[in-house]
Amino acid sequence: MSLKSERSEIHRLPARGHYDRETIYGILDANFLCHVSFLMDRKPFIIPTAYGRDGDDIYLHGSAKSQMLNHLASGAEAAIAVTQIDGVVLARSLFHSSMNYHSVVVYGKGHEITDPDAKMEGLRIISERIWPGRWDEARIPDEGELSATKVIRIHITDGAAKIRTGPAKDNAEDYALDIWAGVVPVEMRYLIPVTDDKFDREMKIPPTVMRRITH
Repeated sequence: MSLKSERSEIHRLPARGHYDRETIYGILDANFLCHVSFLMDRKPFIIPTAYGRDGDDIYLHGSAKSQMLNHLASGAEAAIAVTQIDGVVLARSLFHSSMNYHSVVVYGKGHEITDPDAKMEGLRIISERIWPGRWDEARIPDEGELSATKVIRIHITDGAAKIRTGPAKDNAEDYALDIWAGVVPVEMRYLIPVTDDKFDREMKIPPTVMRRITH
């Protein structure tokens, strides 16, 4: 089913727009940092935060005193944006210089999760999106920590992905210019981990960490 709506429809370069769940959710699942925007007291706010997805729902978490989460818990609407930069496109002209990217904007209403088991599951979904396998390695939240944490579920009602790929698209006459053009690829890399210096014994880095290191 398409997530296209009047507000999510892409008008600028519409050929780059995608409204199918497979594309949109694929981009969401390749990332874990989003920006959540909302209106509160007639003022606009935008907050970066980690997220996880399960089905048509996005999960957010944070302090029980969080202004954003308490606002969303009331059923307020939010727009959630995720952007993945794949490359910097350097054209022969500054006008046609651009970026290659995969981006998503989705919309939905917030709902607070209060059931302890469902709340813990929401936290697990977020944790596993950030670092798969860590939930089974680390100590899970205790009762006090769970009480101090608010978990919000946002059901996705509509949205769109926008994707740019490929080389620079210069004006025909600019191809004769003696100016280098091309794409500089960009990627997020995990480097060699630095073990916490509070250990009083040697600790082996777990496989869940080692398998994501970029050699």
